[in-house]
This record gives sequence, C-alpha cells and structure tokens, in this order.
Amino acid sequence: MRVIFMGTPDFSVPVLDAIFDGGNEIAAVYTQPPRPAGRGKKERPGPVHQHAEALGLEVRHPTSLKGEEEQAAFAALNADVAVVVAYGLLLPQAVLDAPRLGCVNVHASDLPRWRGAAPIQRAIMAGDLRTAVCLMQMEAGLDTGPVLLREPVAIAPDETAATLHDKLSLAGADIVRRGLPQLETLTPRPQPDEGVTYATKIDKSEAKVDWTSPATHIDAQIRGLSPFPGAWTIAGGKRLKLLLSRLADGAGPPGEVLDGLTIACGDGAVEITRVQPEGKGPMEAADWLRGARIAPGDRLGEDA
Repeated sequence: MRVIFMGTPDFSVPVLDAIFDGGNEIAAVYTQPPRPAGRGKKERPGPVHQHAEALGLEVRHPTSLKGEEEQAAFAALNADVAVVVAYGLLLPQAVLDAPRLGCVNVHASDLPRWRGAAPIQRAIMAGDLRTAVCLMQMEAGLDTGPVLLREPVAIAPDETAATLHDKLSLAGADIVRRGLPQLETLTPRPQPDEGVTYATKIDKSEAKVDWTSPATHIDAQIRGLSPFPGAWTIAGGKRLKLLLSRLADGAGPPGEVLDGLTIACGDGAVEITRVQPEGKGPMEAADWLRGARIAPGDRLGEDA
C-alpha cells in the first residue's frame, strides 16, 4: 500500500519499521518539528524524524495542518492510507478524508477505556489488570472512531509505565503488520457508549506521594509515573524519586519507615525497590540506603 506515516516519539518507531519492512511504499513521514534540547538548547529532531531519515524517507514537520497549503500538499501524496501513532497534532477533517482509505490510528488502550493523552500511565495508576492496542479508524472526535483490530495486553503486578510502553509499542507494530494487508476487508466495530474514560495528560502535581493513601494506590502511582515524571517524596530533607515498588506487609503511621525502605501507608505498606536521589541517576534502593541517613521510625514526606 502507499502509506503516509505520522508519529513522533520512540513509541512510534516500531510501527514505522513494521510498515517499511512489510513492503509498503511510504510516501512521506510526518512528525513534530525539532525541539530545543540539551544544555545548548539546540534543535533536535525526534526519534521518528531521525529514524525516518536513516531509512531514506521523506520527512515533513509542519507546525500545523490547518492551512490549505499544507492540506493540499498532504492530499497530493495520493496515499491509500495514513497511519497515525502518537503524532501530536490535530488532524483536520480535510486531512482525515484525503487518503483513499482515510486515516487509522494505533492507540495504546482498550478503547473506549482511556481515550486521550496518557493511556499507559492511567491504566497502571487505576490498577487495571489488562489493556490493549487498538487499530482505529480515525474521525473528528477524540479517539472515538470504530475499532478495526484489538490486541489485548496484560499488565503485570510489577509493570511500570516504561515496561508497558515497550510492550504496547511492539503490539502496535504487530497489529499494523497484520492489519494493513487486510485493511479493506476489516469490519469497523463502533465503540460502545458504556465504559468511556479519559486519560488526561499527567500533571506534575500528581507526582507527590500522599502517604495517607492506601498502599495499593501508592504502589500504582509509583509504577504508573515511572520513569517520568516520577513519583516523589521528601527523605532526609531532600526530594527522592520513587521509581519502582511492590506491596509489602506492615503497618504504622503513614510515611513511617518500617524496615529498609518499606514504608507504612494509610492502609498497608509498600517496599520501594528503586529510587533516584536529587542530582543523581536511578539506583537500587538498597544501594541508596547504604549512604542515606534513613532508619526505622523516620518519616518520609516531611520537609525537615
């Protein structure tokens, strides 16, 4: 098929490879414009931009697709379909209608659950046991289109946003690999009206741990926000990112250190197994404890 690919972050790269390796003709790759990054704030192309150029593909990075000139340039590609994966720009109706078979989206959730910007993090933070990747026919609404293919993905008890991101990215590549050859014969299934939830963008204010919450909530918060932005607490007067945890036995005043880095919560306890201290890289909690002045009976979350 003649395909336009639209994506920006690491998550999208395996899907681009699946289309490229499947013998399809990629008319162009659309991605977000390069952004300032690093200490020098030099403009740096995103992962899809870099990978597409390495494959020898034409890369386009408009700041908007709302203008008639950009829409005409898109339509002039005469594509069979556009495959959209975490692109990051709104697609006007003229763009959605331009390819012969329209635009399809690879969405990392079990639609209609977790429509929107942060489905991976929200699924873990909500304590979901499973999610999915959906190949969806795009329409004007936010992730409201009919589903063409669905691939369930289990969420493990120790799953983090990083590990689930990688699982779903590979599942997305697989669903596109299977879906593109049969795109014209797949039956679009409208999403049900029941069970709709929205995965709003993660706000940094959600990252501070409230130790009065139940252990199940805190464990899901820590794993769902790992590695970015990273749940955090105050330990020894300094901010400490909490990157990995598990439920543990124990009880005490919320925030109290019970043993090692097992911390009492409002109900139950969690054991923190991986952390990132201020100004340092991620490390195992046991390694951090060897140099930290933290002892049983201390309280986390206190500023002093």
